[in-house]
Amino acid sequence: MPHPFTPLASVPVDPRRARVHEEGWQSWSPSGTYALGDKPYRPTNDNWATVCYRPGVTVPEGTFQGEGLLALDPGDGSPVRLWAAPDPTHEVPSIRLVAADSVAEVLADGPVKEFTGTDIQSVLAEWAAGLGVETPRTAPTVWCSWYEYFTGVTEDDIHENLRAMDTLDLPVDVVQIDDGYQKALGDWLTLSGRFRSRAGIADAIRARGRRAGIWTAPFLVDPASDLAAEHPDWLVEDLDGGFLHAGRNWGHDLCVLDTTHPEAAQYLTSVFSTLVSEGYDYFKVDFLYAGALEGVRHSSADALTAYRDGIRLIREAIGSQAYLLGCGAPILPSVGLFDAMRVSPDTAPHRRPEAGDYSQPGQDPAEFTGAGRQWQHGRLWVNDPDCLMARPAVETRERWAAHVEATGGLMASSDRLLSLDLWGVETTRRLLAGDVR
Repeated sequence: MPHPFTPLASVPVDPRRARVHEEGWQSWSPSGTYALGDKPYRPTNDNWATVCYRPGVTVPEGTFQGEGLLALDPGDGSPVRLWAAPDPTHEVPSIRLVAADSVAEVLADGPVKEFTGTDIQSVLAEWAAGLGVETPRTAPTVWCSWYEYFTGVTEDDIHENLRAMDTLDLPVDVVQIDDGYQKALGDWLTLSGRFRSRAGIADAIRARGRRAGIWTAPFLVDPASDLAAEHPDWLVEDLDGGFLHAGRNWGHDLCVLDTTHPEAAQYLTSVFSTLVSEGYDYFKVDFLYAGALEGVRHSSADALTAYRDGIRLIREAIGSQAYLLGCGAPILPSVGLFDAMRVSPDTAPHRRPEAGDYSQPGQDPAEFTGAGRQWQHGRLWVNDPDCLMARPAVETRERWAAHVEATGGLMASSDRLLSLDLWGVETTRRLLAGDVR
């Protein structure tokens, strides 16, 4: 049952100069800084509210709201104020701000602590440093199949690009196979007809002196999968996992794996243990919002505890030396669990997102939220700004490359490498090599 909002502070502000930072719930949720007169980005349909924002949370019109974090620069020369969850790995209150005339009223539906600083990004960075997270490991450089091939990727596509890396002399550490190799969500160890041998392609990658990486959405299950048919008791009950439309994704409703069920947990462990045994040591785990959805689970664990325990299962299976990248993940509940984290919605070959919804793929929303979360880089994890796309067909590719470079985070290429022109090859090589202009 939701908690009532209680007042925290009344803050005098300069209505023209004041700025508010909202922290979104998960990787794809819009996060950034607004003027008091701006209209914050909100979901444009109910499905995206479930898949890309904080499910079940509706924000009133004319209200700013941060999930676990909200910062205010009053704009009058007084200190920036930050309201934050005391322990965001266990409880993430919603924090609201409503401005009227020259006063901002701040409220929250759970416990928060207040901090002050000189500017928004620095006070957020100071708060992050105070969480005591270990300095993250340096990220490897990556080539990823997603933004060229999407779910239609084939084993031959991987081999072609593997050869092209040598031909073009690209400093790629990890070759990461994305969505499309598996038969269905949940049936991770059963191949689609486009792949012949998961272990065989890992061997081929490693034979060329590179590391093998692979994508999963470990908490999602296709209702038509073998797993759903054979083990319906492994699924979270009374839960709507959302819908991912055809084209980029799967075009059907989604179920969620209940990792508090001992047999489901054992299955998840076996999936990742098998991938490790086949030679994979870089793991992108995606659509993680599903693991934190409210529903009826086998155990009485609350949703955030179930989520964190599910990620720990994966980490134990892959070992401490493997690299773990989260995506579509509830941001603050993920602190301390990942090497790297996607901090924005997906990019795309185009700038504008569908229906103007800033949780949806597009360079504009990826830049807005990626910049808004720059304070997380090097303090909570390595930021993943999403992949570089440098092929000629990509809209405003120069601007997107500049954004990726400026983050200093995880560098990943996602083009068919033989489609790159001279600018594309040189830019991809430079960014992967870490050569900053």
